[in-house]
Amino acid sequence: MSTTRQPPFLPPTTLGVMGGGQLGRMFAHAAQAMGYKVAVLDPATDSPAGQAANQLIAAGYTDDTGLAALAAECVAVTTEFENVPANSLALLGDRVFVAPSASCVSIAQDRVLEKRFFVDCAQHSGVMPAPHQVIASAADIDAIPDELLPGILKTVRMGYDGKGQVRVASRADVHAAFAAMGGVICLLEKMLPLAYEVSVLTARGHDGESVVYPIAENVHRDGILFTTTVPGPNVSAACAARAQDAARAIVAQLGYVGVLCIEFFVLEDGSLVVNEMAPRPHNSGHYTIDACVSSQFAQQVRAMARLPLGDVRQHSPAVMLNILGDVWFEDGSDTAREPAWEQVLALPGACLHLYGKEEARRGRKMGHITFVAPTLAQAQEQLREACAILGIAL
Repeated sequence: MSTTRQPPFLPPTTLGVMGGGQLGRMFAHAAQAMGYKVAVLDPATDSPAGQAANQLIAAGYTDDTGLAALAAECVAVTTEFENVPANSLALLGDRVFVAPSASCVSIAQDRVLEKRFFVDCAQHSGVMPAPHQVIASAADIDAIPDELLPGILKTVRMGYDGKGQVRVASRADVHAAFAAMGGVICLLEKMLPLAYEVSVLTARGHDGESVVYPIAENVHRDGILFTTTVPGPNVSAACAARAQDAARAIVAQLGYVGVLCIEFFVLEDGSLVVNEMAPRPHNSGHYTIDACVSSQFAQQVRAMARLPLGDVRQHSPAVMLNILGDVWFEDGSDTAREPAWEQVLALPGACLHLYGKEEARRGRKMGHITFVAPTLAQAQEQLREACAILGIAL
């Protein structure tokens, strides 16, 4: 249900970002295109977002002086990564408008709280998470029900891009993985017969209005997103509708403001399982910059500035390819060289985005390329040609 819309924050006021990564950089570009100034708080003095910001506050995320400076400069603040201290967002929330709120971010930071929320929300969303159990001790491992194995053991906090996750087939495996993780609280999730994964990008305004982007189908490699294809080639109309309806219910139950990405598993029998959520723009939503009327970053600007949400129509089929630092290195070489971007950019519909990171390292996200075309088949052919140029195996 909509609530009363409060007055918007109009340009040229300043919007604040907690975090200096590439998501903050793309947010800054979108905000500046709409006439806003951007202040970034990050400990690094040469971060991707800091390079693009009008003002960089070089301070830690719990630094009282830095937080006070950010609050004094900005009319609203957001975060570009989910592991920003929720307490810092709460402190900022006492001074300025913060979207998403500390309470929403804190749920997404903790897999136990997140799973509990998904279970409680299932009566509204119609979608449950995978069967799971909290593992906090060796006794918990011994008490694991047989039907939960094989599974995936995940640390409760600080996991992303496949980090803090181990596949386990037996209780002995769980004991070993739990010890290797230092005995921190973990969550064991049952492995399910996965057909493919989708992500649902949604945005909600402070007035309760929400929008949902077209469903994106994702492929991961080594726990890191490899490609996102929209429209998803395997996603049926019925599956897309279920996922979008579930996303609307979840974002409403959270009382969320801003862009939220929710990842779902589609099982071999066609059923839907909610996996996790990211309280920010998301890697799988980068295609929106080049293929939609309103990008996910412009949408984040609109939500935190209390403006009407933008049009989520996709005007072109798209495939997004993550570019990791590996493509800077020939096989077996430790010497970096610049990839053949001129050959990639000769492909029709290729949109290159590099993140301003000085050092290329294997496994590090350095940029992405979105391929847009009149048909999905043409976009997929552009992807294949670009991968051949860059030496990326498909």
